[in-house]
Amino acid sequence: MADLFDLKKHDQIYNEETSQTAIVIVPYLEQGHLNPLLNLSRIISSYKFPVFFLGTSTSNRQAKFRLSGWDILDFPTIRFHDLVPVPPDSCSSVSTAVMEKIGSFFTSILLLREPIREFLQEVSSRYRRTVVINDSGMSWVVQDAASMPNTECYCFHTISVFTALSFACETTKKPLPSPVAEIIAELPPRENTFDSETIEYIKMQRESREFYSVGLHNSCKEIEGVFIDLLEEQRENKQWAIGPLNPVEISKKRSSEQTHECFSWLDKQERNSVIYVSFGSTTMLSKEQINELAFGLEQSGQKFIWVLRGADKKGGNNIENVERGSNFDLPEGFEERIKDKEVGFIEKNWAPQLEILAHGSIGGFMSHCGWNSCIESISMGVPMAAWPIHSDQPRNTVLITKVLKIGIVVRDWENRDELVSATKIENAVRNLMDSAEGEELRRRVMELSSAVKKSVKNGSSRKEMDSFVAHVTR
Repeated sequence: MADLFDLKKHDQIYNEETSQTAIVIVPYLEQGHLNPLLNLSRIISSYKFPVFFLGTSTSNRQAKFRLSGWDILDFPTIRFHDLVPVPPDSCSSVSTAVMEKIGSFFTSILLLREPIREFLQEVSSRYRRTVVINDSGMSWVVQDAASMPNTECYCFHTISVFTALSFACETTKKPLPSPVAEIIAELPPRENTFDSETIEYIKMQRESREFYSVGLHNSCKEIEGVFIDLLEEQRENKQWAIGPLNPVEISKKRSSEQTHECFSWLDKQERNSVIYVSFGSTTMLSKEQINELAFGLEQSGQKFIWVLRGADKKGGNNIENVERGSNFDLPEGFEERIKDKEVGFIEKNWAPQLEILAHGSIGGFMSHCGWNSCIESISMGVPMAAWPIHSDQPRNTVLITKVLKIGIVVRDWENRDELVSATKIENAVRNLMDSAEGEELRRRVMELSSAVKKSVKNGSSRKEMDSFVAHVTR
């Protein structure tokens, strides 16, 4: 059951007016989903509402540990609630056949339905209105909220609006105008970017969203205005573009620069001279590909900071028990050479990506093109070298390189099974960091970054957030 003592203590923080509405955040339990929803919690908390952030003890700890760009201690009204999954043999709502189709990790998420229902029942009994904001990947486990009094649900999408639109078209079959229709028609099918278990799990979530479809998006009109409008037409309802949710200005006082050693190295580099290389929390490159990447970076002659660590283990303790980059064998003498020449910095643990991108010496970002990385790079005005690995990343690559035109492609999705050679990597790095094309990309993304920051401060993004808050407190 929910901890009643915690709820009572939480109530004392608010006056009678603001405590009428409680916000419950239900993130999907992977880093790329935890991060934006914790950022959303920060923003909603600033409106003086009680915010409950649900997760397992492991995911909640990870979310707080990997926070970047702000201090959780500045927002004491965000309360973390640790959910305990029910045992599989006592869960009547998930059949054995379903468990076999989706695998053990997705099954462990479905087992959170009952504890989430109990928590929401307790919260709804104490507040005039309970607003549930759940990750689109958690729609199935929050479906009981639809039958609770004083409770309403809103679906938060961690993918780009462009990607959401492409998925919506597959379902609605409604036509799109040119040239959007032609761009989306060339995107790879889901079967080529998601594994079978993930596709089955996504299907479950989509079917569970029939009782609500109003969406929240980590984007803004300055980035994806045309796609936001088209998505509203496809879904025939309001879609709030309330991003970027990450801080768009980094306070030196609150920055990890005070503690993380990579910043002392970055401080010595010239402006826009360093390329940042990171492939997110769910990607593990092969030994052969790591070697090619190492040689390519070295041969490019450009300075770099490379986050080399293993992928997170699904459902595991990714703070203390993670397969780190130190387990990989880099080319012989590579680390010694880059250290002696002072041309590179290798980070083998978790790195504060947002703050690294905000550093003045960073002039490019080689990325898997997860949406968090894309929107953080846009926020900080850094052009991208796109290297999509799976999921929504191939679609984001098209948005970044062909639509927004703020990045280049390192590897085409059609060649995803091929080893990317050191020469190809070298050429991509030089193109992004030291060419007329790279300078044009940098100019374009800096202009977009400026527009996005204005949007968050007092433009469309801020108005959308104000509109959403007014809507849920009406």
